[in-house]
Amino acid sequence: MTEALPSTSNPNQIWIYDTTLRDGTQREGLSVSLEDKLRIARQLDQLGVPFIEGGWPGANPRDVQFFWQLKEEPLKQAEVVAFCSTRRPHVSAAEDSLLQAILAAGTRWVTIFGKSWDLHVTEGLKCSLEENLEMIRDTVAYLRSQGRRVIYDAEHWFDGYKHNRDYALKTLAAAIASGAEWLVLCDTNGGTLPHEISSIVRDVASFISVGAHSCAPLPPQIGIHTHNDSDTAVANAIAAVMEGAKMVQGTINGYGERCGNANLCSLIPNLQLKLGYQCLADAQLPQITEVSRFVSEVVNLAPDEHAPFVGRSAFAHKGGIHVSAVERNPLTYEHIQPEQIGNRRRIVISDQAGISNVVAKARTFGIELDKHNPTARQILQRLKELESEGYQFEAAEASFDLLMREALGKRQHFFEIKGFQVHCDLVEGRSNTNALATVKLTVNGQDILEAAEGNGPVAALDRALRKALVNFYPQIAQFELSDYKVRILDGHSGTAAKTRVLVESKNGHQRWTTVGVSPNILEASYQAVVEGLEYGLMLHMMAETVLSTSS
Repeated sequence: MTEALPSTSNPNQIWIYDTTLRDGTQREGLSVSLEDKLRIARQLDQLGVPFIEGGWPGANPRDVQFFWQLKEEPLKQAEVVAFCSTRRPHVSAAEDSLLQAILAAGTRWVTIFGKSWDLHVTEGLKCSLEENLEMIRDTVAYLRSQGRRVIYDAEHWFDGYKHNRDYALKTLAAAIASGAEWLVLCDTNGGTLPHEISSIVRDVASFISVGAHSCAPLPPQIGIHTHNDSDTAVANAIAAVMEGAKMVQGTINGYGERCGNANLCSLIPNLQLKLGYQCLADAQLPQITEVSRFVSEVVNLAPDEHAPFVGRSAFAHKGGIHVSAVERNPLTYEHIQPEQIGNRRRIVISDQAGISNVVAKARTFGIELDKHNPTARQILQRLKELESEGYQFEAAEASFDLLMREALGKRQHFFEIKGFQVHCDLVEGRSNTNALATVKLTVNGQDILEAAEGNGPVAALDRALRKALVNFYPQIAQFELSDYKVRILDGHSGTAAKTRVLVESKNGHQRWTTVGVSPNILEASYQAVVEGLEYGLMLHMMAETVLSTSS
């Protein structure tokens, strides 16, 4: 836990303040339960984030319960912070019920936001400019008298400064004189650009340093809170840090209202790896990719695969020339080592691939392939032929692995499909489509005929195949069809259009994706489902081989 004024311990220390659980949850379409918030808080605590804003106690029962729960089971490293506004106009801080809820949360640090922009004071609060200053003074002083340490968020700071600099600085002076230890300058509307951030933060730093507030209990430090409405939130935060800001507020994956907040998953690596600031312990920085994906999973939002640093495609190489160069020296096309932030390099296979892609991709599957081996050229040629027909192997790496093993004579065929039929019952007024699938296949020389029903033809086909195979391969019971995507490749062809189907399967600890293409959607689905089952069986057999060898 943070025992001293944080900003005095290390001149290169940047104090990360995570507001995913408060500002981040204001994103449209994002909703979290109490358990979700607790899981995310503990993950951030493990990452080594020093300040975690937990919410606004009193605003809703969930946030009240969140702080109660953390009093029973405290975080190990981080300070959990309660958030609230200044007291209401014409009511003393000691009598304001919102501030009583803040005190009841029991946190040592409290973040209070107040109005910096005179427009918001007169139009929003409907009070005088002097009353707003008194609200700031009274609120901060009251919380300090109750033993709380105060972070003051200057809401709409940059807009307020640009419209009325003198008054905006008076609001900071009020917070400083009452004992605020941090002054966080907020670009609440997200409309400020980096050069403006630099100039204004520099002016604030000068305003503080001239000694006009020597009567303050503690010397205040500057923080920055940026929104991404101009797509400059990360750049703005970096600009503020380079002008002396020591606290950076943001969210995991940039979640937040409207266009989001500054993305800590980009900010932290930029500050630490490129500018030499200390945000997290060096041993904890590689956890940031895992935390990004964990949070997206908990809040039930698909991860941004193309996100800088932590996205699955952040270090993916597709062009043949790129892959060849990266294989020789990763610095040619990678700005950092992906392992530094817990990510990894990926070689993407597509019709733009060269022989270097094939060789590098084979290596990731444990296959050593010489680029001078004629089979490597055959694989590349087959890849390009299939991609021209509509297959997409960059999204279906399991199918490409099977293609390589087939060409090398190393693919094991666990069963042989002789045929299948699917019958659907379409009932008017019902959203579900009952389907019956019949499959005929051969396993170990034995002919099998099996049928199964499902909610739709693909589910029925998948169940029939599993039912036919499970007695021979019991591990299939652990396989699950986890995702199914369909794309029409040439819509102008009408009902004769080719369809690409991607099927994602999993076995509890691994995921793999296979692809099928056909003018018949059921045929395409059948291809992808069959390969998914085959690939899962291959993974199981390979794991069994490793275990038996090691024992």
